[in-house]
Amino acid sequence: MDMSWHPIGDIADIPLLGARCVKTPYMKIAVFRTDEQMVYAIENRCPHKDGPLSEGIVHGTSVTCPLHNWVISLKTGKALGADDGEVRTIPVRNEDGKLFIALKNPMLAAAE
Repeated sequence: MDMSWHPIGDIADIPLLGARCVKTPYMKIAVFRTDEQMVYAIENRCPHKDGPLSEGIVHGTSVTCPLHNWVISLKTGKALGADDGEVRTIPVRNEDGKLFIALKNPMLAAAE
Protein backbone atom coordinates (compact mmCIF):
# COMPACT_ATOMS: atom_id res chain seq x y z
CA MET A 1 0.00 0.00 0.00
CA ASP A 2 1.07 3.54 -0.69
CA MET A 3 1.92 5.92 2.11
CA SER A 4 0.26 9.31 2.18
CA TRP A 5 0.75 12.35 4.41
CA HIS A 6 -2.14 13.43 6.62
CA PRO A 7 -2.33 16.79 8.45
CA ILE A 8 -2.63 16.48 12.22
CA GLY A 9 -2.39 20.10 13.39
CA ASP A 10 0.26 22.62 14.35
CA ILE A 11 3.41 22.13 16.39
CA ALA A 12 2.01 24.80 18.75
CA ASP A 13 -0.81 22.35 19.60
CA ILE A 14 1.74 20.13 21.35
CA PRO A 15 3.24 21.51 24.56
CA LEU A 16 7.01 21.60 24.86
CA LEU A 17 8.10 18.24 26.36
CA GLY A 18 4.56 16.99 25.84
CA ALA A 19 2.40 14.95 23.50
CA ARG A 20 -0.94 14.72 21.76
CA CYS A 21 -2.81 11.60 20.70
CA VAL A 22 -4.02 11.01 17.13
CA LYS A 23 -6.60 8.29 16.48
CA THR A 24 -6.59 6.22 13.30
CA PRO A 25 -8.84 3.26 12.44
CA TYR A 26 -6.00 0.89 13.34
CA MET A 27 -4.17 2.44 16.29
CA LYS A 28 -3.65 5.47 18.46
CA ILE A 29 -0.51 7.46 17.69
CA ALA A 30 1.34 9.61 20.22
CA VAL A 31 2.97 12.70 18.71
CA PHE A 32 5.72 14.20 20.89
CA ARG A 33 7.53 17.56 20.94
CA THR A 34 10.98 17.64 22.51
CA ASP A 35 12.72 20.56 24.19
CA GLU A 36 14.73 21.00 20.95
CA GLN A 37 11.50 21.40 18.90
CA MET A 38 11.84 17.96 17.29
CA VAL A 39 8.62 16.05 16.64
CA TYR A 40 8.29 12.26 16.81
CA ALA A 41 5.32 9.92 16.39
CA ILE A 42 5.03 6.41 17.84
CA GLU A 43 2.29 3.96 18.63
CA ASN A 44 0.54 5.13 21.82
CA ARG A 45 1.01 1.97 23.86
CA CYS A 46 3.88 0.80 25.98
CA PRO A 47 5.14 -2.66 24.93
CA HIS A 48 5.08 -3.71 28.61
CA LYS A 49 1.43 -3.33 29.69
CA ASP A 50 -0.05 -1.06 26.99
CA GLY A 51 0.37 2.12 29.06
CA PRO A 52 -0.58 5.38 27.29
CA LEU A 53 2.80 6.76 26.23
CA SER A 54 1.24 10.13 25.31
CA GLU A 55 0.71 10.65 29.06
CA GLY A 56 4.36 9.89 29.88
CA ILE A 57 7.27 12.17 30.71
CA VAL A 58 9.35 13.34 27.73
CA HIS A 59 13.10 13.71 28.28
CA GLY A 60 15.60 14.14 25.47
CA THR A 61 14.39 11.84 22.68
CA SER A 62 12.71 9.36 25.02
CA VAL A 63 9.44 9.02 26.90
CA THR A 64 8.89 7.30 30.25
CA CYS A 65 5.68 5.28 30.46
CA PRO A 66 3.35 6.59 33.19
CA LEU A 67 2.44 3.08 34.41
CA HIS A 68 5.70 1.24 35.14
CA ASN A 69 8.49 3.66 34.16
CA TRP A 70 9.66 1.87 31.03
CA VAL A 71 11.71 4.24 28.86
CA ILE A 72 10.95 4.19 25.13
CA SER A 73 13.09 5.81 22.41
CA LEU A 74 11.07 8.27 20.34
CA LYS A 75 13.50 7.72 17.44
CA THR A 76 13.37 3.92 17.26
CA GLY A 77 10.34 2.90 19.33
CA LYS A 78 12.53 0.46 21.28
CA ALA A 79 12.57 0.04 25.04
CA LEU A 80 15.81 1.29 26.57
CA GLY A 81 17.91 -0.11 29.39
CA ALA A 82 17.24 -3.64 30.61
CA ASP A 83 13.67 -3.69 29.25
CA ASP A 84 12.87 -5.49 26.01
CA GLY A 85 10.14 -4.56 23.54
CA GLU A 86 9.22 -1.96 20.98
CA VAL A 87 6.39 0.01 19.39
CA ARG A 88 5.91 1.18 15.83
CA THR A 89 7.34 4.52 14.79
CA ILE A 90 5.33 6.69 12.42
CA PRO A 91 6.96 9.08 9.92
CA VAL A 92 6.19 12.69 10.86
CA ARG A 93 6.94 15.88 8.97
CA ASN A 94 7.01 19.50 10.14
CA GLU A 95 6.37 22.04 7.36
CA ASP A 96 6.61 25.55 8.78
CA GLY A 97 4.85 24.47 11.96
CA LYS A 98 2.19 22.35 10.24
CA LEU A 99 2.49 18.66 11.21
CA PHE A 100 1.81 15.65 8.98
CA ILE A 101 2.06 11.90 9.62
CA ALA A 102 2.56 9.26 6.94
CA LEU A 103 -0.07 6.54 6.98
CA LYS A 104 -0.94 3.70 4.69
CA ASN A 105 -4.06 4.39 2.64
CA PRO A 106 -6.94 4.31 3.39
CA MET A 107 -6.12 5.19 7.01
CA LEU A 108 -7.48 8.59 7.94
CA ALA A 109 -6.20 10.58 10.89
CA ALA A 110 -8.47 12.40 13.30
CA ALA A 111 -6.85 14.49 16.00
CA GLU A 112 -8.14 13.75 19.47
